[in-house]
Amino acid sequence: MFALSRETWKCRALVDALVRRHVATRYRGSLFGFLWSFLNPLCLMAVYTLVFSYYMRFNGGEHYHLMVFAGLLPWIWTSSALSEGTASLVSSGHLITKSLFPAHILPFVSVLSSMAHFLFALPMLALFMLLAGVPVSASWLLLPVVILLHACILHGMVLALSALNVFFRDVQHLVSNLLTFVFFLCPIVYPASAVPERYRVLLEANPFAVLTVAYQQVLVEGRLPAPGLWAVLSVTAVLSLAVGTAVHARLRERFAEAL
Repeated sequence: MFALSRETWKCRALVDALVRRHVATRYRGSLFGFLWSFLNPLCLMAVYTLVFSYYMRFNGGEHYHLMVFAGLLPWIWTSSALSEGTASLVSSGHLITKSLFPAHILPFVSVLSSMAHFLFALPMLALFMLLAGVPVSASWLLLPVVILLHACILHGMVLALSALNVFFRDVQHLVSNLLTFVFFLCPIVYPASAVPERYRVLLEANPFAVLTVAYQQVLVEGRLPAPGLWAVLSVTAVLSLAVGTAVHARLRERFAEAL
């Protein structure tokens, strides 16, 4: 794990260039450009707020739209990073087969470029909070820690998934379908308190659900997540990186042949 981290650090200039190019080209040719970083979660928030607050009369509590927005932003990062990261080695196979290109940085670039769009959208959440009379509290100071743990979890996962996808192309399709399932297992369009007690263990065992709660508490509720929540995220991040690094290291010698 540490060896791969050192290799990635040595390639930091290349990672930076690829992230910049990826971010710049994602919306190239579109009318609104980078504004889609704000518009995508904004449109989703409007749809879910309309459906669950008015059509289905779901009681999501006070400032429901802010809680949804605070949950959607990290989820869009997660969904985008896992989708693009899983396919990153296959989609850039020409780089891996024609040169000594460091394949391990491609999944990392997917995580960082998706994170950039997440960061671009955070000021919109702060603006909505101020308009709703919800102050931006000191708990936002913990946001970098949550982001770091989130990035580590995603990095480990895409390292493993992208490596497996080189040999089993079904992986990227499986991930795409599982993301829809996992979305509804996270307290984004409903509060965590709405989950029945007998199913609460499923919520607590889902790292993405725990991440959603952490972001909502830090960003909107203005309170510190419980120590148990930090423990779950920290252990998940370490395990994800360890497993992802091991899988990638075991398979990467065969990438060029398979691609």
